[in-house]
Amino acid sequence: MPPALDQVLSYATDQDSQFEADLEALLRIPSISADSQFAPQVRQAAGWLVEHLQTLGLQSELIETPGHPLVCATTPPVPGAPVALVYGHYDVQPPDPLDQWESPPFEPTRRDGNLYARGATDDKGQMLTHIKSVQSWLATHQRLPLQVKFLIEGEEEIGSEHLEEYLAEHAEALACDCVVISDTAQFARGIPAITYGLRGIAYYEIHLQGPSHDLHSGVFGGAVTNPIVTLTKMLAALVDDAGRIQLPNFYDDVVPLAERERKEFAGLPFDEDAFRSQLGVEGLTGEVGFSTLERRWARPSYDINGIWGGYQGEGAKTVLPAQAGAKLSFRLVPNQDPEKITASLRSLLEPLVPPGIQFELIAYHGAPGIAMPIDSPLLAAAARAVELGFGHRPVFIREGGSIPIVNTFAERLGAEVLLLGWGQNDDNLHAPNEKFSLADFHRGIRASAALWECLANVP
Repeated sequence: MPPALDQVLSYATDQDSQFEADLEALLRIPSISADSQFAPQVRQAAGWLVEHLQTLGLQSELIETPGHPLVCATTPPVPGAPVALVYGHYDVQPPDPLDQWESPPFEPTRRDGNLYARGATDDKGQMLTHIKSVQSWLATHQRLPLQVKFLIEGEEEIGSEHLEEYLAEHAEALACDCVVISDTAQFARGIPAITYGLRGIAYYEIHLQGPSHDLHSGVFGGAVTNPIVTLTKMLAALVDDAGRIQLPNFYDDVVPLAERERKEFAGLPFDEDAFRSQLGVEGLTGEVGFSTLERRWARPSYDINGIWGGYQGEGAKTVLPAQAGAKLSFRLVPNQDPEKITASLRSLLEPLVPPGIQFELIAYHGAPGIAMPIDSPLLAAAARAVELGFGHRPVFIREGGSIPIVNTFAERLGAEVLLLGWGQNDDNLHAPNEKFSLADFHRGIRASAALWECLANVP
């Protein structure tokens, strides 16, 4: 280990207690972006970050937007060295349902080596590791081996509405070689991971209108088209028994998994029986010919996310409903275009609309999938840093979820995105009793500190 880095890591170890106290201070602020009642607290969290970054010696400012503010900061430029941009978010999800929390969501509480609070791992704890690593470099050497910029937003949990506009207008000021995001998880306990691919998403709502009002199914059944019957036929037509999505040309742009990827996924210590047990299901299904990890990470999928219509109360009511509807989504893989998927979905469903039914398809948000080059020198540098921080070589994985802002960074800034997750899959993101392992918090700081050294040495 280079002597300079050794000094940085020693300082970080000496500051363990103070770093944890700083994290607890930030977690006490209920920065719930979705609830307008908490707008003052969201601004308070942004102000806390600006002041904290300034005390560390960074140029830091609060950037106003039509919504919640952005926090921007930077260390001095280092000629000839790469530039890294750290992205994170200080806003959090609502803590509901409150009665399921074992301790108050905004009173950080320690249990079994974990810190429990809303935002502990998503994303205050993970984001703060990078601030603390920069602090450790500045405290020991007064400078970093490369320039680090910070862009921390307060609207991630509500769709990052104003971030894309800011990126478009300030791309030159945010120019960098890589974007570092820690808002994902390790593969498993003791097995750190670098996520190099994410699925995209295309989300829709279907509305079907039949008669002007609910009808008696005995009097009118068989003569009037039932919207729920039509809806179920439509939804069933979107996938076959082999798990293949039936939209026209749906798979035309799907990039097949490379054999190297399939071998690496197959070599991961994934226990399918434990996975089923964790979910409480007796069996797993999906696209034929692919493993569970391949289906979750690197193959497109279709899900019905909600469905409604007709009588939902206790007992029987012989009703022919006037309306029916559903919410559905497709997870997409790199190269698939959400707009093409919308056109294809419409072309399949519209011919299925029978007489007596009015059909409406609403397209909500969409984002393409993304995959970083697995042989990238920057990715290799990140792997060395994670090994130094966690004591284990990271595995390379994809994730099935979507982080649309990753695509925006890649497109707007022309930079590689390094998804370095310090959390665990059981950290209860968006759920009661969210937690973050304090050991992983400190390992994340060490890995981040090593990252600046490793990236600086990339030609």
